[in-house]
Amino acid sequence: MTIKPKKPKDLMLAPVAAEVDMNLQNLRDKSPAEIAQSLAIALNVDLAGSGPAERAARVLDEALRLVELHDWDAAIADDFTRLRLSGGSVSLDLGLSATITEYIQNGP
Repeated sequence: MTIKPKKPKDLMLAPVAAEVDMNLQNLRDKSPAEIAQSLAIALNVDLAGSGPAERAARVLDEALRLVELHDWDAAIADDFTRLRLSGGSVSLDLGLSATITEYIQNGP
């Protein structure tokens, strides 16, 4: 069964999710150390000594970089395994790879 849009911004969920997923592809197959290096370069930040909450925020920053959210909200789940897009009539969870989750939980 196809879900029909109930709000105008529902029409933008697929393009937003696709762009976010494309940004995550750059991190998906990297080791935790490579993820840390990629984030440091892409975001121009020093992540040395950061905790899980800060690492999750940086992964979210990279996932949303240059993405127009069209009033959708994005957040990393508390268990660090998903990125949730919410704010329309539905929400959508994009799975994070095992190495991204490992990086967030344990660092490089």
